[in-house]
Amino acid sequence: MIRSFRHAGIEKFFSTGSKAGIRPSHAGRLNLQLTLLNGAKKPGDMAASGWDLHPLQGELKGHWSIKVSGNWRLTFCFEGEDAILVDYQDYH
Repeated sequence: MIRSFRHAGIEKFFSTGSKAGIRPSHAGRLNLQLTLLNGAKKPGDMAASGWDLHPLQGELKGHWSIKVSGNWRLTFCFEGEDAILVDYQDYH
């Protein structure tokens, strides 16, 4: 289950469907990714084809990333069986 968010726009999208804080073109994929993340028990549950699941390094060590579109990524950590610190980022 998703327990916490870092990005207010993605939290609002997840809870209400509002696209105000995200790229509207990402809504369909983000909806699928967040739905699956909400049911995931471990990072490997997010290893869908084309999502490029991988662990992050450096300051974000312990976080995982999946591809939304282009440079956009959804990042998250797991604490037990809960996803935490869910973020939506544009990596340049």
